[in-house]
Amino acid sequence: MADLFDTGDPAPAPASGKAAPRPLADRLRPQALSEVIGQQQVLGPDAPLGVMLASGSLGSIVFWGPPGVGKTTIARLLADATDLHFVQISAIFSGVPELRKVFEAARMRRANGQGTLLFVDEIHRFNKAQQDSFLPHMEDGTILLVGATTENPSFELNAAVLSRAQVLVLERLSEADLERLVQRAEQELDRPLPLDEGARAALLEMADGDGRALLNLVEQVMSWRVTDPLDTAALRTRLMKRAAQYDKSGDGHYNLISALHKSVRGSDPDAALYWFARMLEAGEDPRFLARRITRMAVEDIGLADPQAQTHCLDAWNTFERLGSPEGELALAQALVYIALAPKSNAVYVAYKAARAAAKKTGSLRPPKHILNAPTRLMKDQGYGAGYAYDHDAEDGFSGQDYFPEEMRREAFYDPVDRGFERDMRKRVDYFARLRAQRQKT
Repeated sequence: MADLFDTGDPAPAPASGKAAPRPLADRLRPQALSEVIGQQQVLGPDAPLGVMLASGSLGSIVFWGPPGVGKTTIARLLADATDLHFVQISAIFSGVPELRKVFEAARMRRANGQGTLLFVDEIHRFNKAQQDSFLPHMEDGTILLVGATTENPSFELNAAVLSRAQVLVLERLSEADLERLVQRAEQELDRPLPLDEGARAALLEMADGDGRALLNLVEQVMSWRVTDPLDTAALRTRLMKRAAQYDKSGDGHYNLISALHKSVRGSDPDAALYWFARMLEAGEDPRFLARRITRMAVEDIGLADPQAQTHCLDAWNTFERLGSPEGELALAQALVYIALAPKSNAVYVAYKAARAAAKKTGSLRPPKHILNAPTRLMKDQGYGAGYAYDHDAEDGFSGQDYFPEEMRREAFYDPVDRGFERDMRKRVDYFARLRAQRQKT
């Protein structure tokens, strides 16, 4: 369902008696939950809201989803369905004084037998203290809180608020949902869109899952004076494509970089190129991508292909010299290389294990035989005594123990049997055999 954005009650007609025209999104706002398009995963009979309404027990809720998918509209309809007074505020424009007024009005309403559903748009914009101010009023039943956020509530909302509210995920509208919305608009306007089949599909694509954006586009198209249906090229000439939803510091950013990283780890160059292109199209800084691509080579390929890191650094350097857009091709080449490279996180695992051991063992001193003894006092203390110079040993390997005396020997690095680490595995095993032989003697 489209979040047919709730801008409040319609403004009163001017003195002349002629009301201003209502936007199409406002005219098509559903009047009942049954009219909502999409979001059946929360509205269906066996879905969370369906069950709550059927049992007559509606609790506080946080809607998490992209713009234009129904958060405001569903909140208003929930108030209607439960006979609660609907109050809407935005965290962008509201502060502590406004919240106090809202809570006081809700208390008076409750004293008169009327409950309040408080809808807080962009709830993640409130700071911790402001979010905490909701808690006592939620607990004593003064308000039923319905929050809306486009950001991940796990990161943006207080644990105390989350513990008192159920998070419901609203999804971007599917192509079928958007088509139903267009049909509803055509019925309201009593005429078809002046677009051919290809242009109609292109219009749905431009909306990018946002119902409100789609209705705004439909309203623009319907205002054009055309005699014949427009094709895709004509539509794109008249309309700019809506920018993809992407916040460089928000949830969308981390979702896409996660998709890119996991595509590389999964050795899928095509998917990796797709997510790389998605981020570039959304305006991501190619330098950020260059840094992350290099990190992937270090973390997920490591010594299975020692050249992978060099390829990434060379691509990064090439981008710095060429700039955009030419330099982005170098990053794409590095991306394909690391996607197809043999994978190993053996060094990454070994590094984390070594860090954990270092943290656990604290300040244990190195064994005295590997300490330098530049002074007589240090020599008298046994520094350097018994050290075996490996170059003088058979096979250039002494087999001495270099861990602290109070700590048993650890094996952190366990190379995989892939790529260059096959050779590293042979070397590790070779030195392990020699070490065992030296210890016997």
